[in-house]
Amino acid sequence: MNQIHKTSGQTYLWLAVIIFGASSAVTRKLTEIGAQHLVDGRNPISLCNVLFVGNLWALVVLILIYRRQWNQAILKQLSKKEWVSLIVVAILAGALAPGLIFQALAITRVNNVILVGRIEPLLTLALSIWLLKERVNFWELMGATIAFIGVTLTILLQPAAAAVMNMGSLHIGLGETLAVAGSVCATAAVIISKKYLVHTPLGIYSIVRTAIGTVVFFVSALVLYGQDHFADAFSPFLWQWMLVYSIVIVVIGQLLWLQGLRNSTTSTASLIGSFSPIVGVVAAYLILKEAPTTAQYIGGSLILVGIFLSQVGIQYQNARRTASSSIDSMKTEQALEAGMGFKGI
Repeated sequence: MNQIHKTSGQTYLWLAVIIFGASSAVTRKLTEIGAQHLVDGRNPISLCNVLFVGNLWALVVLILIYRRQWNQAILKQLSKKEWVSLIVVAILAGALAPGLIFQALAITRVNNVILVGRIEPLLTLALSIWLLKERVNFWELMGATIAFIGVTLTILLQPAAAAVMNMGSLHIGLGETLAVAGSVCATAAVIISKKYLVHTPLGIYSIVRTAIGTVVFFVSALVLYGQDHFADAFSPFLWQWMLVYSIVIVVIGQLLWLQGLRNSTTSTASLIGSFSPIVGVVAAYLILKEAPTTAQYIGGSLILVGIFLSQVGIQYQNARRTASSSIDSMKTEQALEAGMGFKGI
């Protein structure tokens, strides 16, 4: 019976990774569909609308999943420091990070966003060692170093683009810069969570992050782009497609991921989650016909080598702890999700 649970857990995780890995390509495809059905000259399925409506659906799903944790007794147990940390994490991970990544998706190739986004787990590892004094083994350190080189080459070897940032003799694409900025925000959120929110119930953490993040993103977009920016946020055409997007990515993806985590070991979940960038690149080709460039082949190959070496270190480290412990802690679930990168919401 235990073996059956482990097998089903792995199946759930693989299905979730396929859904999450394809999310970037699906998001870009939706905006292309919207561009073919303009409303008064505007794209009803703009990236901001997708993020805003997607977050609303995500909030509904999270409330349904974690409604038992959302009660007065548990809320009163949270300290002032935890509430402040929750708000900061919500702004970083719920508003700034996805907003920057969505903007990157709007102006650069999906594969670039996927590969450059791999800097997030690398930054998380480096800051965890520096600020949290966490210990890592040789393989994890070597894997992170090689993956970082891969990300750097992916950025620097890109052909000249229309939207670039000049840094001395370097010309770095604006889209890649935004993807890095989004990853930095997400990394900062992970570090704060590890430091101050380890004992915060996962349900409260997720709901507060999504709710506050959605509000902050909505208000920020109105301030930056004007009151008409979300004029089509409740367009029937948008909600028709967002219903499909939300059911598949937000609802089914999240439920499969959570169910898989409950019936799998830490090592298994970490290993399967590491395939997310591969799925993303394949999905970009199948859905958008976006073939990898030379820079992406070179950088992506090094990133994969780095992921492989990191997984060797993670498997070794987890084997020393326990071979059968299931995933149920806030800290472990956050660490696994952080390593996957963009998940569509």
